[in-house]
Amino acid sequence: MSTPEGSLPSVRPRRVAPLFPLPKVFLYPSVVLPLHVFEPRYRRMVEDLLDRQGWIVISPIRAGFEDQAAGAPPVYPVGGLGEIVKHTRLPDGRFLITLAGLMRVRIEEVPCETPYRQVAFEPLHEVQPDGEAAERLRAELRDAILERSEVFLELPPDLPAGPLSDLLLQNLDLPVDRMSAAFAEPVVQKRAEYALAEHRARR
Repeated sequence: MSTPEGSLPSVRPRRVAPLFPLPKVFLYPSVVLPLHVFEPRYRRMVEDLLDRQGWIVISPIRAGFEDQAAGAPPVYPVGGLGEIVKHTRLPDGRFLITLAGLMRVRIEEVPCETPYRQVAFEPLHEVQPDGEAAERLRAELRDAILERSEVFLELPPDLPAGPLSDLLLQNLDLPVDRMSAAFAEPVVQKRAEYALAEHRARR
């Protein structure tokens, strides 16, 4: 079920995977997300995935619809594709699973016969900064992350601006609408500058 080390899945356009909508939860690339799966439909989802590629799309429930979580609430159009890398089946049928974030994906719900929803997805291709802009952003993002961190972080010196901006966003308590807009921004420089602006506004 695991992806070979150092590689991402070879995703052709419009693959289909189960949708797991959660309030205010974003699955970032390279981030590990533990989840407690207790609803019967999502227990079935995990069961169905255990004998094949364990991909799940996590997309936050749209702001204002959190009270519809037990039904089919609307979600944001960009989510995080994750892979089950660990699971524990509890005696009562619940699961504890660990998802590894793989990539951002654009999603569109598709008709299905399963009790859980499914979406077609395709990669969100990012535009990376280069040259002096990349170096400036990396330095500013590193400073902001270290300023917000309550524990010592040993950030790799060559960490690109994309992962750094994601790390800063995860340390900001933004409303879900604004976090979703930042999460879905494919131009890394814009995402980084947005995260930095929000950081400065919250000092």
